[in-house]
Amino acid sequence: MKIKNVKFLKAAYKEEEIPNHSYKEIAFVGRSNVGKSSLLNMISNNFKLAHVSQKPGKTKSINFFLVDNKFVLVDLPGYGFAKVSKGEKKRWQKLIDNYLQKRKNLKGVFVLVDSRHPPTALDKLMVEYLQSLNIPFKVVLTKADKLSKNEKQKAINLTKKELNVEEKDIILSSSKTREGRDKIISEIFNFLK
Repeated sequence: MKIKNVKFLKAAYKEEEIPNHSYKEIAFVGRSNVGKSSLLNMISNNFKLAHVSQKPGKTKSINFFLVDNKFVLVDLPGYGFAKVSKGEKKRWQKLIDNYLQKRKNLKGVFVLVDSRHPPTALDKLMVEYLQSLNIPFKVVLTKADKLSKNEKQKAINLTKKELNVEEKDIILSSSKTREGRDKIISEIFNFLK
């Protein structure tokens, strides 16, 4: 189970721009500035693949990345505190909703949560939304390199409680130390089965 070649496929700003293909898809979602682009770069071993920005809310489109000509990783726009207009936030929300509700080839979702902070109300809503749509998901606690071993376990326990998920559905991750990479890739292939 390896990921060798990842290339940018398409950016969709509107529903009609979402590519029509038969590849199975795995999506990544999380609040703005949670580290989605860094995580995608780590998974793909290509640190220029997804643009990493210091300013939250830079991903304005749904971005599709083709992996080894076999399946597609999907980077959804971040939710939360991005400094954009209400109209733009509504457009993103509609784009994400339509994608999650209608995408037949979506096989699983990784919900990214910053390990240094408790899950937000929006994280909770996203998890409940995926549960209501019967979409399989895993929670990835990002930026875990900033926590001690004790703090990591506390973050896992808090996430279990706040999001009402089991420990087996939580992955600690760091794009700096590459912690969690193998586990995430393994879960991607489990989703694709």
